[in-house]
Amino acid sequence: MPVGTQKDYYATLGVDRSAKPEAIRKAYRRLARRYHPDVNPGNKAAEEKFKEIQEAYDVLSDEKKRQIYDQYGFYSDNLPPGGYGQPTSAGGPAPGVDFSGFDFSDFTGGEEKAGGFGSSFRDLFSQFFSRGREAEEEHAGPQKGRDLEHHLHLGFWDAIRGTQVRLTVARPSACPTCNGTGRASGPAVTCPTCGGTGKAQRQAGAMRFSMTCPDCGGTGKQQRRCSACGGTGEVRRPENFEVRIPPGVDTGSRVRVPGKGSPGLRGGGPGDLYIVTEVESHPLFERKGDNIYIKVPVTITEAALGAKVEVPTIDGPATIKIPPGTQSGQRLRLRGKGAPSLRASVRGDQFVEVQVVVPKVADERTKEILRELARLNPEDPRKDLKQRS
Repeated sequence: MPVGTQKDYYATLGVDRSAKPEAIRKAYRRLARRYHPDVNPGNKAAEEKFKEIQEAYDVLSDEKKRQIYDQYGFYSDNLPPGGYGQPTSAGGPAPGVDFSGFDFSDFTGGEEKAGGFGSSFRDLFSQFFSRGREAEEEHAGPQKGRDLEHHLHLGFWDAIRGTQVRLTVARPSACPTCNGTGRASGPAVTCPTCGGTGKAQRQAGAMRFSMTCPDCGGTGKQQRRCSACGGTGEVRRPENFEVRIPPGVDTGSRVRVPGKGSPGLRGGGPGDLYIVTEVESHPLFERKGDNIYIKVPVTITEAALGAKVEVPTIDGPATIKIPPGTQSGQRLRLRGKGAPSLRASVRGDQFVEVQVVVPKVADERTKEILRELARLNPEDPRKDLKQRS
């Protein structure tokens, strides 16, 4: 995004400026599924909308980028780490961006005002120098292609055990007409902007200055753009391939598929494809990271006297020991019975939450036994509440 161009990223994602990261993430996922090119093949409007959503989420999901955007109304990768008008990591000014040391009020006849003539001078300078750097990058050497994302919906068991999936991805590939260069064949022509000098003259108010030509990057020559791809060097085509999803992926996991991203520029290698997984929930098991949680009912007798009960796990039934005096809500651990970890060859744990079930009293004999139990155990379970009130 060029410096000076303002976009309302919050409106793009349909969230408030005070939205929490979780709300921003949910809005992004909902819109990404709706406008993803794979869901809307051949729909240019949906493709452009998806790019806008990606751009907005890239900034608002990053705490530092969002802070800069909230402060200045825009974000650019050309900004130095400290933001607009701040020193770079090397201690000097950020080329093409930092004009904070220049007094623009000389051109306004007084104090520089926000949004006034002095401010427009600052934006004008920034855009000129930013364009020059972009053009230099465009005429530089090989550049690796962009990474791509593809969202994949998985069932609970496929995520736990791993699976092999066949994907159809509308993947950019190198333009066959220009072999990915984005340039038409034939000799380069003299750059019409600088007349072959590699320098462009700019005038802003009373100032006149020379800069690297933003259209040829200082080479003085221009190659005509490829008519087949419009100069992008790539065309989008559906591609089918098999992908192995490893055991243990969860919602938000990213599975890297090397070399399946956008093609590189000027002979550079392709980017990578990242499969972003979204996993269905399970009616019994709840997953939190690599751990599995389940609620298991037990009788009053089992909780009071202790027992061995069978509980379901992702590996099948397992036996767990209920200690005497176990309370409702108490959690017991089955080590190594959780989900496989993507970071190491280990597994999480399964936690069994005990839920004591009170029986329905339907006869006098049962009532008498419970009254006798109350006489034998007269302690008040609410005594701590009385002491604190």
